[in-house]
Formats: sequence, C-alpha cells, structure tokens
Amino acid sequence: MKIAIGADHAGYRLKDEIVPFLLTLGHEIEDLGCDCSQSVDYPDYALPVADKVASGQADRGILICGTGIGMSIAANKVPGIRCALVHDMFSAQATREHNDTNVLAMGERIIGPGVAQEIVRIWLDTPFSGGERHVGRVRKVNQIEQQYTVHP
Repeated sequence: MKIAIGADHAGYRLKDEIVPFLLTLGHEIEDLGCDCSQSVDYPDYALPVADKVASGQADRGILICGTGIGMSIAANKVPGIRCALVHDMFSAQATREHNDTNVLAMGERIIGPGVAQEIVRIWLDTPFSGGERHVGRVRKVNQIEQQYTVHP
C-alpha cells in the first residue's frame, strides 16, 4: 500500500517513529515533511497528503501534529477525504469499518510511539465492513460534500 505521511513541527518526531514502522510492514511511503522543530503551519502539510490520497496517488494518508485536531480539520476540507482523528485502538478499527476513512490523524502530544504504531497497524489492516448501513452513511457524507463543493 502506498501511504503519504506528513507532520508539522509538533508531530515530526512521531512521524519519524511511524515511517520506519510502516516500512517494516512493507508499505511504500511518501514523506511530505516536515522535519523540523521550528514552527510551521499544519495546513501546509495536511493539504499535500490529502491531495495525494484524493487524487489516487496514495492509497492512504497519515497526518500528525500536536493534537491531530488541526490536521484533521484541514484534511477534511479536501473533497474525497474522510480523515479521522484517532488516539485509541477501538476508534482506529471503528473508523475504518464504519466510515471507510482514507486519512488518519494523530497527536504527538497525546499518544506515544507504541500506541501510535498499534493504531496505525489496526487502521491499515481493518477493511471497510461495507453493508448497506455503512455504505449508505458514507454515501450521505459524500452527498453533503458534493452539495457544498463549487463546480466550475
């Protein structure tokens, strides 16, 4: 699976723990930054990851900032993105099974590397359960997005 990953200054250390873990799982990684502790703006890293996923250039995306909140808000502005902020294993599984999320957001100031790795593993390994109930709900979310997307 090809995974695009990005972080801001408050999440790059956790990103640097997750990337080698993803490689050991056999995934192809596109690291879109950042790699510094100087303050940067999270939307500048959320957008390239979300664009890669929305365009099909990456199968999934992972975003990390201090809390994961800013990254998830920014990513969810991109049409076709269903980004979930996750800090526990149950939510990692549920968001894939029920919401078919394609981007995962986490907060370095909230969780440590061990928990983050387990969240990532579960999130990547859990398939969308499908079924009319969940497919119908995701379809409704997509319809909301289309309603508010400006078409030229």
